[in-house]
Amino acid sequence: METGAIKVIGGGLAGTEAAWQIARAGIPVILYEMRPNVMSPAHHSQELAELVCSNSFGAMATDRAAGLLHEELRRLGSIIIKTADVHAVPAGGALAVDRGVFSGELTRTLSHHPLIELRREELTQIPTDGVVVLCSGPLTSYSLSQDLSRLTGMEYLSFFDAASPIVVGESINKDIAFMASRYDKGEAAYLNCPFTKEQYLHFYHELQTAEQAELKDFDKETAKFFEACLPVEELARRGEDTMRYGPLKPVGLSDPRYPGQRPYAVVQLRQEDKAGQLWNLVGFQTNLRWGEQKRVFRLIPGLENAEFVRMGVMHKNTFINSPQLLHPTLQFKSRPSLLAAGQLVGTEGYTAAAAGGWLAGTNAARLLLGLEPLTLPVTTMIGSLFQFISSASPKHFQPMPPNFGILPELGKKIRDKQARYKQYSDRSLQDLSSWYDGVKSLV
Repeated sequence: METGAIKVIGGGLAGTEAAWQIARAGIPVILYEMRPNVMSPAHHSQELAELVCSNSFGAMATDRAAGLLHEELRRLGSIIIKTADVHAVPAGGALAVDRGVFSGELTRTLSHHPLIELRREELTQIPTDGVVVLCSGPLTSYSLSQDLSRLTGMEYLSFFDAASPIVVGESINKDIAFMASRYDKGEAAYLNCPFTKEQYLHFYHELQTAEQAELKDFDKETAKFFEACLPVEELARRGEDTMRYGPLKPVGLSDPRYPGQRPYAVVQLRQEDKAGQLWNLVGFQTNLRWGEQKRVFRLIPGLENAEFVRMGVMHKNTFINSPQLLHPTLQFKSRPSLLAAGQLVGTEGYTAAAAGGWLAGTNAARLLLGLEPLTLPVTTMIGSLFQFISSASPKHFQPMPPNFGILPELGKKIRDKQARYKQYSDRSLQDLSSWYDGVKSLV
């Protein structure tokens, strides 16, 4: 399969999507994945598209940024979103999946595709021949990172990311924890652990003073936290009420034991699997030592006897300075036959990684077919996201999640936020449809 095959490096969400789109175009692809021969600090399996931080792709509603991006990818034929839809688990208004089943199906699907060759080996250098799609992710191996640095002539930017613990459902005290979604929106899909003021202040003090794990191999003093994924203990250090206005906000929730009385703070747990056996502590990314996690998190009402199946972990994420290096087509400016996608390019979140994989894979196929690479309308979430990462200020470039702030203004002022977001969504999907009708015969 080597002759004429496009090489995709990395079997995460972006690499999986890119490989599928290339094969969908009728072109052979070699997908390189270093696991299980070489494991990253965050992965636990050898499956493609493993979800290492959360099992949620974000809000489903198209008047939310993540939900709009879901729908755009759904209409573009994304295998990631299609598989997520099939293996969705209850999560209120969010698209969450049974992560093991989700990744397992994608691994089987790609492994059995006649045009996809899955090679379990680590590449230490970026291939210099042919069309290559680099999707090595935020935990790119040291050797490949060094080669990329030589290619770009610059060092990586970096920040630190953290994953939340997961507990066994049967170990949660349901006499205290109650099922509800905020403001009763959608189905009651979250377990809620309510604090009194006294309980919260005790938890806050213990969390703030708990012992952290050492950041192995990294300089702790220069670590940059991504603001959308701060460790919960870092939030606690920012003030007594910071968590109560963030992941522990009690608004829209009422403890059924005390009707009409709002809790002082609330920890929400999101279902991880279809059977409801595993629950993720929402917003509890952490770098605490594992023993400290058990001690402190069991102070949460309802989790006194919690059984932890995965502890919170912290790892270094790396990303390139895309505004200096990439076109909005995701091609490198210095080498147009090399494309990149995923968190490596400075997008944030699972759905954005899939979107980058779709665009990079589609454009890689077009390059081999002698066609012009595509850019999507900037009025779409996917188009505006890659326009942003290729044109932002290089000096202050930081990872960007999907959000309505990067879309062009509507041309009329709409004060109501929900109505304004719906207008953004309607315009995006209409423009995407018109654009896709014009190019899909060549995609």
